[in-house]
Amino acid sequence: MTRVALRGIRAHVVRFVLSLLAVALGVAFVAGTFALRTMLSSTFDGIVSASAQGDAFVRGSQETVSSSLSQENVGEVRNELPIKLTSTIEQVDGVAVALAQAQGPIVLVGADGTAVQSTQAPSFAYGWDDQDRSMTLVEGRAPQGPDEILLEQATLESSGLTVGDTTTVVLGGEVRQVTVVGEAQAGGPMAGATIVAIDPQIAEQLYAPRGTVPIITVYGEDGVSQQQLADDVAQALGDEPAEVVTGDAMREELSSDIQQMLGFITTFLLVFAAISLFVGAFIISNTFAMSVRERMREFALLRAIGASPTQVFTSVLVQAAVVGLLGAGLGILGGFGLVEAMRGLLESMGMDLAGDLPVDTFTVVVSLLVGTVVSVAAAALPARRAALVPPVEAMRDDVAATDGTLTVRAILGTALVAFGVGGVVTAVLRPEADAAGTLLGAGAAGVLVGVLVLAPVLARRVLGFLAAPAVFALRPIGRLARGNVVRNPRRTASTAGALMIGMALVGAAAVIAASTQASTKSLVEQEADTDLVLQSAQTAAIPAQAVTDLRGLADVASVEPFAAAQVLAAEGGGTPGLDDGTVVVGLDPAMVGESLIVDEIDGDPGAAMAAGEVAVQKSTAEDRGWSVGDTVTLSGSGGQDTFTVGAVFESHALGTELAVSQDVLDTLVPSDEQVVQTVFVTMAPGADLESVRADVTQVVKPYVVISVMDTDEFISSLADQVNQVLVILYALLGLSVVIAVLGIVNTLALSVIERTREIGLLRAVGLGRLQLAGTITVESVLTALFGTILGLAVGVGLAAALPTVFAEQGLSTLAVPWGSLGVMVGLALLVGVVAALWPAIRAARLPVLDAVASE
Repeated sequence: MTRVALRGIRAHVVRFVLSLLAVALGVAFVAGTFALRTMLSSTFDGIVSASAQGDAFVRGSQETVSSSLSQENVGEVRNELPIKLTSTIEQVDGVAVALAQAQGPIVLVGADGTAVQSTQAPSFAYGWDDQDRSMTLVEGRAPQGPDEILLEQATLESSGLTVGDTTTVVLGGEVRQVTVVGEAQAGGPMAGATIVAIDPQIAEQLYAPRGTVPIITVYGEDGVSQQQLADDVAQALGDEPAEVVTGDAMREELSSDIQQMLGFITTFLLVFAAISLFVGAFIISNTFAMSVRERMREFALLRAIGASPTQVFTSVLVQAAVVGLLGAGLGILGGFGLVEAMRGLLESMGMDLAGDLPVDTFTVVVSLLVGTVVSVAAAALPARRAALVPPVEAMRDDVAATDGTLTVRAILGTALVAFGVGGVVTAVLRPEADAAGTLLGAGAAGVLVGVLVLAPVLARRVLGFLAAPAVFALRPIGRLARGNVVRNPRRTASTAGALMIGMALVGAAAVIAASTQASTKSLVEQEADTDLVLQSAQTAAIPAQAVTDLRGLADVASVEPFAAAQVLAAEGGGTPGLDDGTVVVGLDPAMVGESLIVDEIDGDPGAAMAAGEVAVQKSTAEDRGWSVGDTVTLSGSGGQDTFTVGAVFESHALGTELAVSQDVLDTLVPSDEQVVQTVFVTMAPGADLESVRADVTQVVKPYVVISVMDTDEFISSLADQVNQVLVILYALLGLSVVIAVLGIVNTLALSVIERTREIGLLRAVGLGRLQLAGTITVESVLTALFGTILGLAVGVGLAAALPTVFAEQGLSTLAVPWGSLGVMVGLALLVGVVAALWPAIRAARLPVLDAVASE
């Protein structure tokens, strides 16, 4: 039977090509995802090896929380160590050198006058040390004093600067004119990071003002093992709150932490790969269903000459497995091609991926298994149908495959939709329940699957309605097309179902994006009463000096920064634990009710903060059981104190859990660890907005990365962030739509083969070539419209429940982008026309006599 199955594939190659291509596209996503993760992992492992070359590392032994929101930590955060410990460590036998390098953010201005930045890689400066083995001086000399810098080789190239050039940096919140005095080479690619070396004393003053650093790197003398070095250093440190790990252990730990971070990317991409494969399964199932329908007599003959139902069943699955394997093989090649394209894109943005294209056994095996399993599973039902054909059917001249009634599907689909709608309605009616989000997700899944099951039941009525304009305006082809698409509702629904899934997800994403933008606009308009908003474009922090400079402008009435930091918070006089981390914002109490409008739930937030008390967000108060009058202990890197909860408020624009006065925040967290993310600027009465804006822009211009916006532009910038995410989602979901289009092409092509004699008869009684091509085109358009409209209706309907369920998280306004949805319907028309081109041309070219004589 295996030979029979393979001959069937060779005899009907065209029939299986598009199914093979559908598998290839889905598997390409899977293979590409794993290959991209491997390449990213290799790149970051190279960065770890290049930047963490020590033989041993000394770090804090007590886990803590970082106060700085701008600090990007890989792994857990620990207590910092005194820099003076380096002299103790260097006295240990076997230690060659101990380095305590202070580092922090910097803005480097390139030769073109703009900030040097690439992708989302960090920009940092550190204290240069000639004994640091992770960097090698290749030109010039080490930086000395506050006016000299040294650049890493890739940074120097991307900046357009050369050794000896003068440029500007924003360092420690100050604008400085500096000279590039040297160039250094890292031990490996740094993935687009902007790396600047400065005088070590300046680095300590700026980044280690309390004389502490997170880690001390230890290099051993030749012949000393890492473990022996670590043991000896640990013994010398005695009771210090520090632990010593070997270099290999530290590098392995850092790599493990990075792998966990990359795991999210892998999962995210695999979700879209699964969607694509699920859509592809519809094509495969449809292909084999139509193939089985056409070959009923062949299967009956096999049964008549002794083949068992199991053998027939197996022969069809063997064909599916071959399609899956070949498609998966092409998909693997396509996936590697995607990764190469991604590598080129990232390199153009300044992020170099290390290593060759990873062709590992795991990726190949998983991709082949996925392609094969999906194909076999999709072909199982058609294979069962082939296996159950009675041998007596071989005696007939014409074997007609009969479809069962749709009663069972109608009952099951209705039940699933009812279950799904019940879950969605329950979530909408009780959004405050802990399980509201889970109910909404389960309900949405139930509705989507239920509509897929019900699609054949809906097809006749919906397609009859959609076909009405074509029946009226395009005679006789409109009536012929309508008859063809409703004659087999299962096939039409299966073909349209692939497109329905993609369009449901696209429609939901469009509604979520529009609602997010509308909610953001509403919140800003309701809660922010200011003239200008300042934000940093790169470092997420606005220097304190910039705020001071702005306050000196004559036409500016107020400059109100929002300084944020992380602290530990616990109720009463208890000691906060590491799980009690929270974000607190420090601001001028006078701005509450003036430029910042919040919803006062209990008490006056402005008065509470002015009195040295804490104002708590409503959601935080509910989660932690806090109310006005309770006491909370806040602990930051600068100190710990107990405060009274003076007010409970609600503000989505503020976006932090706790709010205190700036004076209180300064007692908890040093100013250098606070991040000023946003500044409100209000102009003096009677001042001209454009004039004030020009003055503000001139003041912040030297800081390079600060954006000056009015409220409309600020809202637009937030909307642009949503649009960037939306573009990524559309691109990823677009693959499922492309596969769905292949499904329409495949079904129409197979339908032409199946209806060859019918087409010949139509031509014989006077139907022209163009009319025949038009009939097939209208069929394609109707199928595409059915899938698109049904999908958009489901996606938009389900997404409409989100603002109610997630109103507490800021998604407060429902917005349906009718224009975008109209474009998608228009796209469905275009998709239908394009999908029909090849099948229509093929049908029109069929010789009339040969078609009439076809069996």
